[in-house]
Amino acid sequence: MEADRTRRTGALLMLVCAALLWSTGGLLIKSVTWHPMAIAGMRGVIAGLLVLAVVRRPQFTWSAAQIGGGIAYAATVILFVLANKLTTAANAILLQFTAPIYVAIFGPWFVGERTSKFDWCIILTVFLGIGLFFCDSVDAGGLVGNILAVLSGVTFAWIALFVRKQKKGSTLESLLIGNVLAALVGLPFMFTSMPDAKSWVCLILLGVFQLGLAYILFVTATKWVRALDSILITVLEPLLNPVWVFLLLGERPGKWALVGGAVVIAAVTLRGIIIARQDREAALLRQQLPAPSSATGDESEPPTDPREKQ
Repeated sequence: MEADRTRRTGALLMLVCAALLWSTGGLLIKSVTWHPMAIAGMRGVIAGLLVLAVVRRPQFTWSAAQIGGGIAYAATVILFVLANKLTTAANAILLQFTAPIYVAIFGPWFVGERTSKFDWCIILTVFLGIGLFFCDSVDAGGLVGNILAVLSGVTFAWIALFVRKQKKGSTLESLLIGNVLAALVGLPFMFTSMPDAKSWVCLILLGVFQLGLAYILFVTATKWVRALDSILITVLEPLLNPVWVFLLLGERPGKWALVGGAVVIAAVTLRGIIIARQDREAALLRQQLPAPSSATGDESEPPTDPREKQ
């Protein structure tokens, strides 16, 4: 039990780091002067090389979950770049983080992870907080860009679900498949023009840190926490994105942004505390229960997350 709690704590820290790295995406993507499909493709090439260096000897099972995770990943990174180019960075990030809704809807059916009434309350509170956070700056943006951002939220949710489906195996191979697909889709657009030196620096930062390292942390952490947990923790990204704008461009967040950020952080923190308490109580209860006798034929092991059976 202690080992499980340690792994869960480490996973939560990984998710926070992933959110921090993802939050640089809007600023970096808009700093690259190149076709958006070319950006998505080159970002995939760089991130793919990083993932390959980490995996070294990939184990492709070509299971439905592994391939599905790769397709969902490729669709997410491509749609997000297109959305950032066609609408505001705030809109793109805000609309992508409709993902918790899709995880809550499909999670019980696809991976057997129930969404409780408490989870739905937290989801609604998080959306309220994000909405307040961007009241000062979000505009209507481009309709097509907004639609693509919503679709990226759907595919982002499925990354978490497909990773959870592979929680007993290696999940980084899905990232390799996804980066190869993104690179192939973007390849024809890379020859229309060439980016300048500043754009190349931003592309390297995007590929290595904002995409490659961030998703390595995300898929590794998602093996140890529920899909909904992984998505809700990373909603810190929309809050962190304007922080970079403030630090680099001096643009101060408004009062509603501060209120919204406080609401989101409070909701996610409260949920984490309550779940940690439930996990401790469940662990103590399992320790008090007698071990199942082999004579009864009941040799099943308790699930890693006691809420999965609820």
